[in-house]
Amino acid sequence: MTEVTGHHREDLSIDQQLALRTAATRLTEQFGGIYGRETIERFLHSSYDQFATGSTVPNFLPLLAERFARQRLTALAKVEGHHDDGRPVVLFLCVHNAGRSQMALGFFEHLAGDRAVGWSGGSEPGIEVNEAAVAAMAERGIDISAEYPKPWTDEIVRAADAVVTMGCGDACPIFPGKRYENWILDDPNGLDVDAIRPIRDEIERRVRQLLAELAVSIGSTASGR
Repeated sequence: MTEVTGHHREDLSIDQQLALRTAATRLTEQFGGIYGRETIERFLHSSYDQFATGSTVPNFLPLLAERFARQRLTALAKVEGHHDDGRPVVLFLCVHNAGRSQMALGFFEHLAGDRAVGWSGGSEPGIEVNEAAVAAMAERGIDISAEYPKPWTDEIVRAADAVVTMGCGDACPIFPGKRYENWILDDPNGLDVDAIRPIRDEIERRVRQLLAELAVSIGSTASGR
């Protein structure tokens, strides 16, 4: 099992403590047949710590931690052979997980639906998703405003069937036996919507090609532009 070094922070408000306990209960209901409560809480609190130092919205931290812990536990269960539903898993990685990888994930989930699983991460996660990237995706009817920058972890990379990197260079993880693609794309950081549109459209083209190569069909409601 992946070693996780988590701890209960002493600077939590009563509301945050309650929210984390509630999150732990929900995660235990989902993963309790695979992992013990202690393991689940370690993943939850170490996920909380990933966001706590840079977040400006502490009230949302327990929710972000729960979402990230759920993703990590799902990945670990696949890696350790406890659960695999057969759907291909694709991980999109860039530096800040705030622009390119989030747009790629948005297109991937929109086009693939529940026929494949998409995750994203960053080597140096930012604080929030690029607002101009959010606006550019909204023009295509895809809402990525609820997404958040997050790091990659070993279990998430190991659980992926394909890893797509975008500009993170040597900081991107390499594990033998994985399918890797490096997409050379301009960084949308600091660009306005007009400048991001060509990047967005190229990302969509590449996501569609990747889905075709993975033999994942595109839903009928997402087949047109």
